[in-house]
Amino acid sequence: MTVRLAILAACGLAALAATGGAQAQSVKKPPYWASIAKSEAVMRVGPSRNFPANWVYLRRNLPVRVIEVYPDWRKVEDPDGTTGWMHVRLLKDEQTGIVKGGEAEMRDKPSAGSRMLYRLAPGVVGRLSGCASGWCAFEVEGKSGYVPAASLWGATE
Repeated sequence: MTVRLAILAACGLAALAATGGAQAQSVKKPPYWASIAKSEAVMRVGPSRNFPANWVYLRRNLPVRVIEVYPDWRKVEDPDGTTGWMHVRLLKDEQTGIVKGGEAEMRDKPSAGSRMLYRLAPGVVGRLSGCASGWCAFEVEGKSGYVPAASLWGATE
């Protein structure tokens, strides 16, 4: 009996963990930032698998802006302005940003006068850990610094 209860409890915890992202996202009011959780994510023209796909994204961590919520689906906007629907399991609450426009300079402090660490090419994606006073803490493949918020899509409303 205790073995069955332990198995049921473990299954319940696994199910809860699998839906945790969906529940966390359903609480938020749009618009809000998210990112693509899978290495392949299908965007559809409507909130169901019955709708045709209009894009397939092959870039994990790409930032998206959630603009509408439907039970298990999110209407998102990508960095190029394309909108469509993605299943909630394809998204995660982790905020990322993408360098837009020209090159961006990553600096060691949130100041234009501080030491430049790296030049980031347009299209570089990284994790955001907070933005203030026009600068965002940005991490790309283990390299961290500060990037002007105006150079990143996914950083500000």
